Amino acid sequence: MGTTKAVKTRNNGQWTEARYRGFIRSALRQAWTRWQPNHQTKKDARVGYGQYMCAGFETEPHVVGASVVIDGKRKNNIFTDHIEPVGGDGDWNKVIENLFCETDNLQLLCKECHDAKSKHERAEARNLKAQNNL
Repeated sequence: MGTTKAVKTRNNGQWTEARYRGFIRSALRQAWTRWQPNHQTKKDARVGYGQYMCAGFETEPHVVGASVVIDGKRKNNIFTDHIEPVGGDGDWNKVIENLFCETDNLQLLCKECHDAKSKHERAEARNLKAQNNL
Protein backbone atom coordinates (compact mmCIF):
# COMPACT_ATOMS: atom_id res chain seq x y z
CA MET A 1 0.00 0.00 0.00
CA GLY A 2 1.85 3.09 -1.27
CA THR A 3 1.36 6.70 -0.41
CA THR A 4 -0.12 9.09 -2.89
CA LYS A 5 1.71 12.24 -3.82
CA ALA A 6 -0.07 15.53 -3.17
CA VAL A 7 -1.12 17.29 -6.36
CA LYS A 8 0.60 20.62 -6.88
CA THR A 9 -2.08 22.95 -8.16
CA ARG A 10 -0.93 26.35 -6.86
CA ASN A 11 1.90 28.74 -7.78
CA ASN A 12 2.32 27.40 -11.33
CA GLY A 13 2.36 23.79 -10.13
CA GLN A 14 5.00 24.41 -7.45
CA TRP A 15 2.83 24.26 -4.30
CA THR A 16 0.32 21.83 -2.88
CA GLU A 17 -2.94 23.10 -1.37
CA ALA A 18 -1.44 22.60 2.11
CA ARG A 19 1.63 24.72 1.24
CA TYR A 20 -0.63 27.42 -0.22
CA ARG A 21 -2.86 27.51 2.90
CA GLY A 22 0.26 27.68 5.09
CA PHE A 23 1.60 30.60 3.07
CA ILE A 24 -1.69 32.52 3.33
CA ARG A 25 -2.00 31.77 7.06
CA SER A 26 1.57 32.99 7.64
CA ALA A 27 0.98 36.20 5.66
CA LEU A 28 -2.20 36.92 7.61
CA ARG A 29 -0.46 36.34 10.96
CA GLN A 30 2.35 38.68 9.96
CA ALA A 31 -0.16 41.37 8.96
CA TRP A 32 -1.99 40.87 12.26
CA THR A 33 1.16 41.81 14.20
CA ARG A 34 0.73 45.31 12.73
CA TRP A 35 -3.01 45.47 13.53
CA GLN A 36 -3.62 48.41 15.90
CA PRO A 37 -6.11 46.64 18.25
CA ASN A 38 -3.37 44.07 18.93
CA HIS A 39 -1.06 46.83 20.19
CA GLN A 40 -3.89 48.61 22.02
CA THR A 41 -4.69 45.42 23.96
CA LYS A 42 -1.09 45.22 25.17
CA LYS A 43 -1.08 48.92 26.02
CA ASP A 44 -4.34 48.62 27.99
CA ALA A 45 -3.01 45.64 29.98
CA ARG A 46 0.21 47.38 31.01
CA VAL A 47 0.35 48.06 34.75
CA GLY A 48 3.98 49.14 35.05
CA TYR A 49 7.36 48.97 33.38
CA GLY A 50 7.59 45.47 31.91
CA GLN A 51 4.51 44.38 33.91
CA TYR A 52 1.17 43.38 32.40
CA MET A 53 -2.19 42.14 33.70
CA CYS A 54 -2.89 38.65 32.37
CA ALA A 55 -6.65 38.12 31.96
CA GLY A 56 -6.17 34.54 33.16
CA PHE A 57 -7.58 31.31 31.77
CA GLU A 58 -9.29 29.22 34.43
CA THR A 59 -7.42 31.43 36.94
CA GLU A 60 -7.87 34.87 38.39
CA PRO A 61 -6.28 37.80 36.53
CA HIS A 62 -2.67 38.24 37.64
CA VAL A 63 0.33 40.47 36.97
CA VAL A 64 3.16 38.99 34.89
CA GLY A 65 6.43 40.18 33.45
CA ALA A 66 6.68 40.84 29.72
CA SER A 67 9.41 38.22 29.41
CA VAL A 68 10.97 35.34 31.28
CA VAL A 69 14.42 33.77 31.13
CA ILE A 70 14.38 30.08 30.19
CA ASP A 71 17.67 28.19 29.77
CA GLY A 72 19.53 31.48 29.74
CA LYS A 73 17.41 32.93 26.93
CA ARG A 74 14.83 35.68 27.27
CA LYS A 75 11.41 34.55 26.00
CA ASN A 76 8.19 36.47 25.42
CA ASN A 77 5.70 35.93 28.26
CA ILE A 78 2.71 37.97 27.02
CA PHE A 79 0.41 37.10 24.14
CA THR A 80 -2.56 38.90 22.67
CA ASP A 81 -5.29 36.26 22.47
CA HIS A 82 -8.61 36.15 20.63
CA ILE A 83 -11.37 35.54 23.19
CA GLU A 84 -13.45 33.83 20.49
CA PRO A 85 -11.16 31.53 18.47
CA VAL A 86 -10.32 32.63 14.94
CA GLY A 87 -11.40 29.27 13.44
CA GLY A 88 -13.06 29.71 10.09
CA ASP A 89 -13.77 26.13 9.02
CA GLY A 90 -11.96 26.69 5.72
CA ASP A 91 -13.75 29.95 4.91
CA TRP A 92 -10.99 32.56 4.40
CA ASN A 93 -13.43 35.46 4.66
CA LYS A 94 -14.50 34.24 8.10
CA VAL A 95 -10.87 33.71 9.16
CA ILE A 96 -9.93 37.26 8.10
CA GLU A 97 -12.99 38.77 9.79
CA ASN A 98 -12.26 36.90 13.05
CA LEU A 99 -8.49 37.52 12.97
CA PHE A 100 -8.71 41.28 12.38
CA CYS A 101 -11.19 41.94 15.16
CA GLU A 102 -11.51 44.88 17.53
CA THR A 103 -10.20 45.06 21.09
CA ASP A 104 -13.46 43.76 22.58
CA ASN A 105 -12.52 40.27 21.30
CA LEU A 106 -8.89 40.46 22.44
CA GLN A 107 -7.26 39.83 25.79
CA LEU A 108 -3.71 39.63 27.08
CA LEU A 109 -2.58 36.26 28.43
CA CYS A 110 0.69 35.06 29.91
CA LYS A 111 2.39 32.09 28.23
CA GLU A 112 1.07 29.60 30.77
CA CYS A 113 -2.57 30.76 30.38
CA HIS A 114 -2.24 31.09 26.59
CA ASP A 115 -0.85 27.56 26.26
CA ALA A 116 -3.63 26.15 28.46
CA LYS A 117 -6.35 28.01 26.52
CA SER A 118 -4.90 26.95 23.16
CA LYS A 119 -4.72 23.32 24.29
CA HIS A 120 -8.35 23.51 25.48
CA GLU A 121 -9.52 25.07 22.18
CA ARG A 122 -7.65 22.45 20.09
CA ALA A 123 -9.26 19.64 22.11
CA GLU A 124 -12.71 21.20 21.61
CA ALA A 125 -12.09 21.50 17.86
CA ARG A 126 -10.95 17.85 17.65
CA ASN A 127 -14.03 16.69 19.56
CA LEU A 128 -16.33 18.73 17.34
CA LYS A 129 -14.68 17.36 14.21
CA ALA A 130 -14.98 13.78 15.54
CA GLN A 131 -18.70 14.34 16.29
CA ASN A 132 -19.29 15.73 12.79
CA ASN A 133 -17.55 12.73 11.20
CA LEU A 134 -19.85 10.23 12.92
